[in-house]
Amino acid sequence: MRRALPPLRALLGAARPPRLPAPRGMCGPLAERSGHSALSVLPSFGFLFDIDGVLVRGKTPIPAARRAFQKLVNAQGQFLVPVVFVTNAGNCLRQSKADQLSHLLGVPISQDQVMMSHSPLRMFKRYHEKCVLVSGQGPLLDIAQDLGFCQPITIDTLREKRPLLDAVDHDRRPNVLSPSAVELPKIEAVVLFGEPVRWETSLQLIIDVLLTSGYPGNPYEQNYPHIPVLACNMDLMWVAEAQSPRFGHGTFMVCLENIYKKITGKDLKYEALMGKPSRLTYQYAEHLIRAQALQRSWEQPIHTLYAVGDNLMTDVYGANLYNRYLQESCRAGSTPCLQAQVSAGRGSATLSQDHEMCLRWEKELAGAAAARCSSVLVCTGVYSPHTRAAPEPADCVTHTVFHGHRDFSFDPALVEPDHIVPDVDAAVDLVFQLENFAPH
Repeated sequence: MRRALPPLRALLGAARPPRLPAPRGMCGPLAERSGHSALSVLPSFGFLFDIDGVLVRGKTPIPAARRAFQKLVNAQGQFLVPVVFVTNAGNCLRQSKADQLSHLLGVPISQDQVMMSHSPLRMFKRYHEKCVLVSGQGPLLDIAQDLGFCQPITIDTLREKRPLLDAVDHDRRPNVLSPSAVELPKIEAVVLFGEPVRWETSLQLIIDVLLTSGYPGNPYEQNYPHIPVLACNMDLMWVAEAQSPRFGHGTFMVCLENIYKKITGKDLKYEALMGKPSRLTYQYAEHLIRAQALQRSWEQPIHTLYAVGDNLMTDVYGANLYNRYLQESCRAGSTPCLQAQVSAGRGSATLSQDHEMCLRWEKELAGAAAARCSSVLVCTGVYSPHTRAAPEPADCVTHTVFHGHRDFSFDPALVEPDHIVPDVDAAVDLVFQLENFAPH
């Protein structure tokens, strides 16, 4: 049995090349060509890059990132392999993130190469015509409308319409009581894009919506299950300029879940969980990879996805979970109906059961059929090589603190990276070596 967290001495100590672990089980064309020695000039693989902790820390680019991306583009600035940036951030539009990355990395990046944590919400058309409460930061209304939502209401708007509900900060409580409440449409779903600024306000108002069946300001009810909640980005922590990780949206969700259960005695349930490590996120990302290959007329099938990240509990867990799904699909010889079965254990969060939508998006993503997804862990973000050694495999389950979402079960194999490298530049070199890729 392998160690859950392989030691880094061989990679970060003396300047000797790392030992490349054998790939996990493969099937189909990839297995047949895994031992080939001929150099390839056309890509049969694609990159899924995390952003925070891999390419940037806050707004500062990691030096290795620019070096890496100079190897990934030609003299005209065209990418030599399909690349998708898969971030759990949800506080901006895809175009804004593409512009930011283009500036930081020094290469042209289009919005079609960017996948935000909220991107799969485009699939949830059954909610697009409904009035939904949205929580997070950034241009929330622009983001919601870009995804297809026609009647989004922000926490700030709800607070303005129901000023008596936000009572934690005494300085913000209204001095004059409103004679009558302003009419609001029934809120039929809650969409969590990311961590808000004022947690106490968002927690209070979201609980109000859930406990009044979408009529905040009314007396609490005990209707269960509550109205649908769709959440993006489950990261407990993320890395910015500070030396230690910062609270992420996953921490906000922990607060919301525990407050709801403390009040009602019941579990808060999600209609869907999106962002890494959700399988739906990786299916959608692979769809974007194949779209790039098709646009560039690269006829060679994309067999392998290399997911480069800094977080064991999201990047590595998600890539390995998706690899497990690909292996099972390969053995079964068929592609099951698309479902956001984001849980590896409890399974409480699933994609809408609307059969028509399922079939529509199954057809849309039918080309997603890579042979494997390989996890590559870098040491420039959440994961640090200076942490104490991992416990022995037999003790891993009991000694490892699982930072993943509560609806995912802990499996030591899912947080074991296929490869560990110092930074993203080393990750690109490693993949080119593994694939015998020589674009020039």
